[in-house]
Amino acid sequence: MTSDRRPATRDLKIRSRRDPEHHAARSTNCGFTLIEMTVVIVIISLVALLVLPLLPSSDAANLRSSARQLSTVIRYLGDRSVTTKTQYRMQVDLTDNRISVKKIVNGEETAPEDPFFARKFLADGVTIEDVETARLGKLGEGVVDVDFGVAGLGDFIVIHLKGAKESHFTVTALPSGGRVEVRDGYPEKIGRDHD
Repeated sequence: MTSDRRPATRDLKIRSRRDPEHHAARSTNCGFTLIEMTVVIVIISLVALLVLPLLPSSDAANLRSSARQLSTVIRYLGDRSVTTKTQYRMQVDLTDNRISVKKIVNGEETAPEDPFFARKFLADGVTIEDVETARLGKLGEGVVDVDFGVAGLGDFIVIHLKGAKESHFTVTALPSGGRVEVRDGYPEKIGRDHD
């Protein structure tokens, strides 16, 4: 009965390491050739060349993020000034490329307690190209004060941000209702009776 059931391993030819056939069979299957590796590297390089230009650059992402951050600050200042019945002033410094927020108490500018206003609002490589208000017109240098009274934003404002690669984003804020929009590009004329 045991002779009928032979293990399958007995039918296999066992080769020793010293056997030349074993060494020849093993050396043909143990890796990639230089040509195969070169072809794979060329294919990966071509795919990278095609895909990388389609990915968004960090400059564009920084510009978009800065525009959204600025619109968030304007909305938050408007809401905060209305709910706390406190006046705030956002200073847009076109010369130093800085945006800061001050709280107005008894006519004096003080630092607001809210840590949100202590952060940097513009990413590296993003500059303020110009600011337009209904009262002052379009300004490309100096400091522009944007006041938020107890009723919210006091004046129509347009801020054009410029990225490192000459791309632009526009932040538009309307005084009635606290509406703030972010647009890609640099529109020359934005009407004050905007929908």
